[in-house]
Amino acid sequence: MVRVRTIIMGAAGRDFHNFNVFFRKNQDYEVVAFTATQIPNIEDRKYPRELSGLLYPEGIPIYAETELVGLIKKNNIDQVVFAYSDVSHEYVMHKASLVLAAGADFRLMGIHTTQIKSNKPVISVCAVRTGSGKSQTTRCVSKVLIDLGYKVAAIRHPMPYGNLVKQRVQRFASYDDLDKNNCTIEEREEYEPHLDNGVIVYAGVDYGEILAQAEKEVDIVLWDGGNNDMPFYIPDIAIVVADPHRPGHETTYHPGETNVNLADIFVINKVDTADPDNVIKVRESLRSLNSDAVVIEAASPLFVDKPDEIQGKRVLVIEDGPTLTHGEMKYGAGWVAARRFGASAIVDPRPYAVGTIAKTYEKYPQTGPILPAMGYGDAMISDLEKTINNADVEMVISATPIDLTRIIKVKKPMQRVRYELQEIGQPTLRELLEKKFGRK
Repeated sequence: MVRVRTIIMGAAGRDFHNFNVFFRKNQDYEVVAFTATQIPNIEDRKYPRELSGLLYPEGIPIYAETELVGLIKKNNIDQVVFAYSDVSHEYVMHKASLVLAAGADFRLMGIHTTQIKSNKPVISVCAVRTGSGKSQTTRCVSKVLIDLGYKVAAIRHPMPYGNLVKQRVQRFASYDDLDKNNCTIEEREEYEPHLDNGVIVYAGVDYGEILAQAEKEVDIVLWDGGNNDMPFYIPDIAIVVADPHRPGHETTYHPGETNVNLADIFVINKVDTADPDNVIKVRESLRSLNSDAVVIEAASPLFVDKPDEIQGKRVLVIEDGPTLTHGEMKYGAGWVAARRFGASAIVDPRPYAVGTIAKTYEKYPQTGPILPAMGYGDAMISDLEKTINNADVEMVISATPIDLTRIIKVKKPMQRVRYELQEIGQPTLRELLEKKFGRK
């Protein structure tokens, strides 16, 4: 039998999941390689044999995406599967054009070939774009479920940037678990707020095994989506967050538009800081694509411990890394807080950037005078620390979801910006979830 020779394009998330659930035991296909992009330091290694199964006793090599065309021609590749997210439709078709011209078929995999059915109810929280406010929406949902009497675990979209075998199934119940697993800043940003609310977090590489373990100890599974990807599990309720600061992106990004079409509930977030006309544009756009979904409007109010200390200061603003880079946001909650509380200047960090942080600005030149909290590994965390301490400022304003001082030594006064979801009007998430599940 001639197997279909396949390359999977990814970023250490959706690509591994698609392989695990569809290709790993499928004798009709031979996955020759993965290619990697978006995330630093994930190419030039292997998807290990311990995870790849009996059909792949040597594991599967991972190459930089820049080698894609050469790999197709050298290995007589029949099809290329595109398996990462938070990219424009135009970007996807540019990649398709490269693949088609090199002689292979180009494939996107849908929900029926990639989603897993749970024996527990599943609520998914996904988004139109990275940085829309999915995290605070997920936290809001978990608090409602706990108040209704349910035990809930958040299963987070994958971020396996270390030893893939060790990261096969990860369970986090405390800060100590984060330290034991050498979590990156990006992982901590997603896990710590759940832990603060008493919610167990699962993540890793094999999401079939992860689900099986989580089902043993919870009543409801909460899919905490990332990178505006589609949920890995079949949801009983699909919540999708949209951002009126980026109107039009709900119809022009992959697979954000897919999420829009799959949604049961829309949360239009940040209406307190967005142009009212853009809120209306996003609402109308969502309605035109999916008129059956319920629409909730929400704000993300800012909380700062000592806002008066920001007044008149020259400040360095730090924001969530992925939101500024492939999320393409020019600013976030930290920038808003600095302006709102009277900072005399928001200092451009780029002249002070070193090493991998300087390279991040080169790769994402659209990132403005804000410092992305990039921390994919020890070297990048060290460079982030040096960049912060190099900056000629009087104060640092950090809008990442974690306390950076637990990881790096900041030599300047720091104010943390926190934000939670605040629903406006009715219906509310609580009303909709209680109607669906009732009280335990």
